[in-house]
Amino acid sequence: MLKKLEEKERDTKILIDTILDGIQDVKGQNISVLNLSELPNAVADFFIICSGDSSTQVESIAQSVVRKTRTELQEKPWHEEGTRNAEWVLLDYVNVVVHVFYKDIREFYNLESLWADAERINIPNID
Repeated sequence: MLKKLEEKERDTKILIDTILDGIQDVKGQNISVLNLSELPNAVADFFIICSGDSSTQVESIAQSVVRKTRTELQEKPWHEEGTRNAEWVLLDYVNVVVHVFYKDIREFYNLESLWADAERINIPNID
């Protein structure tokens, strides 16, 4: 049982790193990783939240994440939402959920404050 848990944690870390690479490949901004695994009633173990400056960039970030996880890990999201208007795209990898926001929409919903009890890791922007 412990070995399966360690494998799941390792696989989750690899998935998170691959998602972060996909976001940074197209210059996603203000990336936050929220660790929800210790919180009761959390819908996933991790949220990854980032912003784009336009709906085109939001769409590009989401496509980059999907492409990178598919080619490097043979993983695809279990569910995708918001790709039509590209203001808030959600990519659900079951234990990791990616939220790609248009900057103003992110400020409005402020998911980080809704999950303020979660451990938060901010990833520096790539210039």
